[in-house]
Amino acid sequence: MVMQVEWMQGCATALITPFRKDGSIDEDSFRLLVKRQIENGVKILVPCGTTGESATMTEAERLHVIRICIEVAHKDKAKVIAGTGSNNTAATIDFTRKVRELGADAALIVAPYYNKPSQEGLYAHFAEVARSVRDFPIVIYNVPGRTSCNISAETTLRLANDFENIVATKEASGNFSQIMQICAFRPRGFKVFSGDDAITLPLISIGADGLVSVVSNEFPKETSEMVEKALRGAWSSARRLHYKLLPLMEANFIEPSPAPCKFVMSQMGLCEENLRLPLVPISEPSRKKIKEILERIKL
Repeated sequence: MVMQVEWMQGCATALITPFRKDGSIDEDSFRLLVKRQIENGVKILVPCGTTGESATMTEAERLHVIRICIEVAHKDKAKVIAGTGSNNTAATIDFTRKVRELGADAALIVAPYYNKPSQEGLYAHFAEVARSVRDFPIVIYNVPGRTSCNISAETTLRLANDFENIVATKEASGNFSQIMQICAFRPRGFKVFSGDDAITLPLISIGADGLVSVVSNEFPKETSEMVEKALRGAWSSARRLHYKLLPLMEANFIEPSPAPCKFVMSQMGLCEENLRLPLVPISEPSRKKIKEILERIKL
């Protein structure tokens, strides 16, 4: 039986990590960003995922960012799903144990990248993590565009049925057939989150439980409202918000994420537009396009 995690639904934000010009973490900006999320209706924060540029951070830096997020979020009873995945199973287990000790509420664990494991290898990876960090909720993260391997519906369902602490999946495959299979045959209590802003509404219509969002970094109130309205079946209101945000949802990926998102947030005065190599700021044509979108959607 899947561990019941009642709070795990709705809009979660895959937080950016603000950096200063010298490359250090801008702690003050990060605290304000987390607080802004909560004040605008987001109750689940996801630090140190892809959007947080975790691949360019040291373990100490990631732990520091997660610690700050927990400290700010828990003051307002918000939850933290910390990104702990890597392509090294032993390292993933070690880091997941550390964030559990910090007080994180769950872990988001990406499919092992670069290694390109088989489905049996993917199963073995997540199974070993689940066995090693018992009684701690684990969210599988399937993003084949980043990892070069897809977690099949069969593998996801096998893990959900075999390990009670594998409680959800963040599905960013874009494969509707695969996601529908998971929604249709998942065990009771297993949650499905959209990992792609632009297809959240149709996924909720087929049974998804929420969204792990990039665009909510920029517009948390509107994004969380869109998701909540969809979950309540208020489709007309949800669609209006969806189509208002859709141009920006798509523009956030016209160049490697989170560079477009950081540009928008710098325009809003929320952080500086600093990324860590190999990511770089977006090009002038992209800046122009995004500025036009922001003027048009008038948020």
